[in-house]
Amino acid sequence: MSLTTCTIHVTQRQERVVYLSGELARALKVSKTRNIHLHLGGKSVSAGLKLLKKSGNHLYLPSFLYTQLRIPRAGTTLITCSNAKDIRIGPLIGILTSVTGGDSAPFGNRTEFIRQFMRTGSDKAFYYGFSPQSVNWSQATVTALLPRGESGWVRKTMPLPDVVYNRLPSRKAERLESMNAFKQRFIRRGIPLFNWTFFDKWDVYNLLEGTEASRYVPESRINPTPSQIEEMLERHKFIYLKPTAGSLGIGIFRLTYNPKRGYYVRFRQGGRNVLLRFSRFEALMALLNRQSGRLNNYVAQQGIRLIEIDSCPIDFRFHMTKNSSNQWVVAAIGAKKAGKGSVTTHVRTGGQLMTPEQVLRQIFGNRADSVLSNAKETAIKLAEDIERNYRHTLGELGFDIGIDQNERLWMFEANSKPGRSIFKHPALKEQGKASLQNIHDYCLYLSRFRSRRDS
Repeated sequence: MSLTTCTIHVTQRQERVVYLSGELARALKVSKTRNIHLHLGGKSVSAGLKLLKKSGNHLYLPSFLYTQLRIPRAGTTLITCSNAKDIRIGPLIGILTSVTGGDSAPFGNRTEFIRQFMRTGSDKAFYYGFSPQSVNWSQATVTALLPRGESGWVRKTMPLPDVVYNRLPSRKAERLESMNAFKQRFIRRGIPLFNWTFFDKWDVYNLLEGTEASRYVPESRINPTPSQIEEMLERHKFIYLKPTAGSLGIGIFRLTYNPKRGYYVRFRQGGRNVLLRFSRFEALMALLNRQSGRLNNYVAQQGIRLIEIDSCPIDFRFHMTKNSSNQWVVAAIGAKKAGKGSVTTHVRTGGQLMTPEQVLRQIFGNRADSVLSNAKETAIKLAEDIERNYRHTLGELGFDIGIDQNERLWMFEANSKPGRSIFKHPALKEQGKASLQNIHDYCLYLSRFRSRRDS
C-alpha cells in the first residue's frame, strides 16, 4: 500500500477526469491506469485519470466530483492506493457523541475537547462529530457537525466515516440493546469503532481474572452481603464500597473498623465530607442500606494504605492510549492528593492535582525514577491484559493506580472513556496534546491509512 500526503485542488472543468501530478502518481503507483475509483469514507466515484508534468503531490478535481464525494475542504490530506486503481483520501474520522447544545457548543461540555481533537492532524485527515440519530443507513450518510473557523460549527451531509471514535457520554444510553445494535452496524460494514462502551467496575475484575496483571487488583466482592462486609473489615480494617457504574467518586463509602472504637463511615453528602461512628455493625449497615438502596450494584474493595503527603493519601491517574503501531503507551500521569476528610482523591471533593515527579521525589528521593518506570510498565501490562480478554476494540484507557506503604502497586479502577481533568495541570498540557496525537495516529492505523511497511 502506498501512502503520502497531497494537496487537493478544485477546478471548474466539466470533464469527468481527475488530474494527478506526475510525482503523486509515482508515489501512488498509478501511472499505468486510465480510470480510477476515488473514495472518501463510505462514498466513492469513478473517473478518468490524466497525469500532469508537475512536481509536488497535487490532485485536481472538477467541482462536481468534489461535491459528489462530499469532501469537506480543499487543501492537504493523506492519500493512499492499494491496487493502482482505488485511491482513498482522508481518512474521514467520525467522533460519535451526543449533540445537545446550540451552534456555539453543539456537544455541550465536550465541545472544546472535540474541537481540540479535530485540530490534531487537521492537515492529514477530515473530522466530524455526529450522534446516533444523525445516521441515515439507507443512504450511507451522516448529518454531521464540522468545525468552521475557530469557534463556529456547520452541519453537512457526509459519507459514513472510515473509523469511529466513541465518546458517547451516557452510561444509561449505552446499556440499551438498540445502542449496541447501532454500533454493530458499523462493524458489519467494516468500519472500525473503538472504545465500545463504559466499563462497569466488575467488568474490569472479570477481564483481569486469571491474568498475570490480576495480582495488582485489590480483593473485591460484587453485591456484598453484610457478613462479607463484616469479614472483609475484620481482615483489612478498612474497605471501600463503590457503585459498579459509578464515576467521579460519586456514591463511594469508606468503611473503617477499630476493634476498640467501633465502625466508621466516610461519604460525600450535600457537597461536604461526612464522618460517622457506630458502635455496632448492624447500625452501620442500617445507614448504608438507607443511603444506597441495600448496596445493590455495589462492589466492596479491600482498602490499601497508600503513600501519603501531609497525612493525605496519594493515587495516580494513568492516561493510556494506543499509538500508530497499535501499541499501548502511557500518554500522561497525574498524581492526585486527597483532600482532608475526603473519601477519594478527586479534585471536586477537595483533592489536589500534582505531577508524579513532585510526589515521588518527595517520598522516594533518588529512587523516584525507578518507581515511576516500574509503574509505567505495570500500567502497560494491565492495558494489554484487559485488551486481550475484551471483545471489542480499545484505543484509550484510564487507570487509577496506587502505591502502598510497602511500595506495592495496586490498580483500583479502569475507565474505557477516561476523563481529561488531569490535563488542566499546567505541567501536563503538552502530554494532553500528545494523547490526542496518539488517538489521531491510532485512527490512521485502524482506517488503514498507513504505509506498506506498517501494514
